[in-house]
Amino acid sequence: MTVAPALFGYAALVGLLAPRALARARWPHRAPRLAVALWQGLALSFVTALVLAVHHLAAPGVHLHLLLTGRVHLCGTAHGAGLPAGTAWRLLIPAAAALLPAARLAGALLRTARHRRRHRALLDLVAVRDPALGAHVLDHPVPAAYCLPGWRPRIVLTRGALDLLTAPQLAAVLAHERAHVSGRHHLARAAADAFAAAFPYLPLARHAAREVPLLLEMAADDRAVRRHPRAALAAAVFRVAGGRAPHPAFGAGGTAALLRVRRLLHPAAAPHPALCAAAALTSAGAPVLPLLVTCGPLLL
Repeated sequence: MTVAPALFGYAALVGLLAPRALARARWPHRAPRLAVALWQGLALSFVTALVLAVHHLAAPGVHLHLLLTGRVHLCGTAHGAGLPAGTAWRLLIPAAAALLPAARLAGALLRTARHRRRHRALLDLVAVRDPALGAHVLDHPVPAAYCLPGWRPRIVLTRGALDLLTAPQLAAVLAHERAHVSGRHHLARAAADAFAAAFPYLPLARHAAREVPLLLEMAADDRAVRRHPRAALAAAVFRVAGGRAPHPAFGAGGTAALLRVRRLLHPAAAPHPALCAAAALTSAGAPVLPLLVTCGPLLL
């Protein structure tokens, strides 16, 4: 029973304290992809710790390990026949705790896929594909640029954006939207939204749902400025800032446009390599740490 309080304490640390420190840090905007990975690692670590803590409350002393031999090990004792009598039903409780975020994630992916499918069908009716741009052009005066990611992605530009943007600005915007598509940023965003839906009152979930979309926009900016001038992308973001993208899409403008423009025009140095290494190790190791807490001696 001593393992369960330790896991609940770890989950509280990850879910309550860690997100506030990470949200106040300045380095995530200088390494957005790494910051997204860290938010995801913390979320997975919280869910793992919570499920294992519930498991230890429901079935104290029962640790399941599926090893290469295919045998089930319970607290260091090998049982080739399986679980002791009367304990199997208790495993349904932690299974239910694990299914909640999994179901939320599946539901978020299905909903966004359905919205994108409907929007793609609408674009095929009202927009005109421009092969030279590799984008669909929507006859609308408000300048806007966005992409619909997924299996059949669409990059959408309004006629207002084409009339307003210069050639270098247009090329930078297209590179930004292609970065969203190639990076499969919609999966990270869906995971953050699903985590927030599963744990709406958890600071980690709220902060992740707010920070991850902005970090993904910054990551796409960083990808675009590898081949295009920063000033061109900053000007394009400012000019299309008033355009609204549909919810399942990634827009080049939006409410965070001013922050992104400032970041593009005044780039900061990358975080110290030691900080990057620590963040990478934390994002990779945090989901495993609850397993080591509860099952460390047996996994060695």
